Amino acid sequence: MPHLVVLYTANLDAESDIAALCRSLADAMLTIRDEVDRPVFPTGGVRVLAYPATHSAIADGRDDYAFVYLNLRMGRGRSDAVHRRVGDRLTAVANAHFAPLLASRPLGLTLQIDEGSETFDAKLGNLHARFGAQRPC
Repeated sequence: MPHLVVLYTANLDAESDIAALCRSLADAMLTIRDEVDRPVFPTGGVRVLAYPATHSAIADGRDDYAFVYLNLRMGRGRSDAVHRRVGDRLTAVANAHFAPLLASRPLGLTLQIDEGSETFDAKLGNLHARFGAQRPC
């Protein structure tokens, strides 16, 4: 963790480079620092995954509406100021990416950040070791 999942209407595939959005969001996550200038997210823990919704129904259905839902799930323990910093930064990246579409078509964007109280949390793999010892996600 942190995992940022991007759900979007499939009609955006023809109009937007979603892979570039994912990279921009991940890069932004890697630059965010906390109050004592530590990285908020460990390099090996950052994941941004995007999924088009093959089927959707938006608003009244009278137009070719589009929608993007970004949901960041991260571990507990960060301050309200860090939550705000993360939310503001990711919102700015999404807004910049979609600015041309926001100016030309009906499009909704939502960013939600959830902080986990996991009942089970297994982490397996070797990604963290590639980037050295970092604090837990």
